[in-house]
Amino acid sequence: MTLSIKRVGTRGLIVDLPDLATVMNYYAALTASPLDHQTDVVAAARTVLLTFDSPTATTKAIDTLQTYSPAAAKHTEPRDIAIDVLYNGEDLAPLAESLGMATHELIDWHTSTTWVAAFGGFAPGFTYCVPEDATRALSIPRRDTPRTAVPAGAVALAGEFSAVYPRTSPGGWQLIGTTNTPMWDSTATPPALVAPGDRVHYRAVDTLNDDTTLARHHLATPPRRPVFTLDDAGLQTLYQDLGRQGNGNLGVTTSGSADRASARTANAAVGNKRNATLLENIGGLTMTALTETVICVTGADTDVTVGGRPVPLATPTIVPAGAEVVVKQARLGFRTYIAVRGGLIADTELNSAATDMLSGLGPKPLQSGDQIAMSLAKPQSANSLLTNPLRVERDGADVVGTVRCVLGPRDDWFSNDAVERFFNTTFTVTADSNRVGLRLESDVPLTREREGELPSEGMVAGSIQIPPSGQPVLFLRDHAVTGGYPVMATVINEDVDIAAQLPPGAKLRFERFSL
Repeated sequence: MTLSIKRVGTRGLIVDLPDLATVMNYYAALTASPLDHQTDVVAAARTVLLTFDSPTATTKAIDTLQTYSPAAAKHTEPRDIAIDVLYNGEDLAPLAESLGMATHELIDWHTSTTWVAAFGGFAPGFTYCVPEDATRALSIPRRDTPRTAVPAGAVALAGEFSAVYPRTSPGGWQLIGTTNTPMWDSTATPPALVAPGDRVHYRAVDTLNDDTTLARHHLATPPRRPVFTLDDAGLQTLYQDLGRQGNGNLGVTTSGSADRASARTANAAVGNKRNATLLENIGGLTMTALTETVICVTGADTDVTVGGRPVPLATPTIVPAGAEVVVKQARLGFRTYIAVRGGLIADTELNSAATDMLSGLGPKPLQSGDQIAMSLAKPQSANSLLTNPLRVERDGADVVGTVRCVLGPRDDWFSNDAVERFFNTTFTVTADSNRVGLRLESDVPLTREREGELPSEGMVAGSIQIPPSGQPVLFLRDHAVTGGYPVMATVINEDVDIAAQLPPGAKLRFERFSL
């Protein structure tokens, strides 16, 4: 079998496969025996996404995959799982009408179909299920424009799939009902209620009980020593590290610091390991030191004072006990990073303290009045010869960023004219943007050349989806693991940091990157 292998940026590959059974064979084999320097594998409807730790490893993997032939996957004994559904979804009636069905006929089809869990993705506990009998499958179109917030517990359809949204998140599926069956428990094995191979039976009910906990998160609470009191948390203050790599099979994205370079620089300046926990802030903050320590602030261009005295960015600074640290709102850029010598300690989930805003994994956002604690680990040697890695600019009154991207993997869904317009357009970052992704707009939408639905497939930070509206969405660190809109281009790993520093209203330009 000749494989179609497409690049996803500089550190990822999409392998197109003929059917779901072949996908699961590849997924099982590549999970059990990863390729050299492989960091994750994500199964989807007709593809496998592979990510690697370097561009060189990615290029070598192309040759390996050309002759790759996995054995058939071994299947575990399936479980039968019942999910109670209140069929009250806002898309139920219009979807039934578009399919030429009465509403009760669509409900009867959904409840009388035995569904088989195919693969996890999008978010923790979100499992793509297909009809056990393929002849019962329907082709359900996604919404032209994805919702910015699908409610937790929404039961939804798209393509040939049915699934439950475990928590409030963006999404473009058709909503037909609601459940409150818990879909995720981080202490369970597996943590997702529905695992690949399980049979799912949806049951129509008139009411749901009061238990509305769709995702149960259990965080480890290591011992800690308070080092700061957070007097003012600004617009948003989060704990971050470098995230949860290698959990795409659970629907868990890497998450972690939105601007990796700034986070690494801050930690290096105070002698921490590159993955040490630190603070990510939007809008400025104020905190008071409970003990003498050393900090470093990086990222957005801003003013920082310690005890009323100004201090430079990207420089280790002694903070005496009782001193007030003030990080002002950014002049240029969007996010600042505050590292503390020795590293911070926060509650962890799946071995990371990163706050994932899409899935809800990790500690909650910090609030004014919270205490910030430090690790007892011995710091490494500090590095004072660093520069702040901010790479956004001012062009008159505008904040502007330019990012490099590799065309594809689904640029063949668009005409050459649309591709050229993409690279020649200056997009505006909208107010709906967040750590999940930048929603972009321009005066001339990008139109597809190919009609139909793209089966859901793996996504990476930097994927640029083009929904039917023609207005791009650039995924950041808390992106969904899978998505169903074609990706015209993928921002290279190093330039995702630039996108993370663009506030609403900023301008963004894309530059072609050749491998």
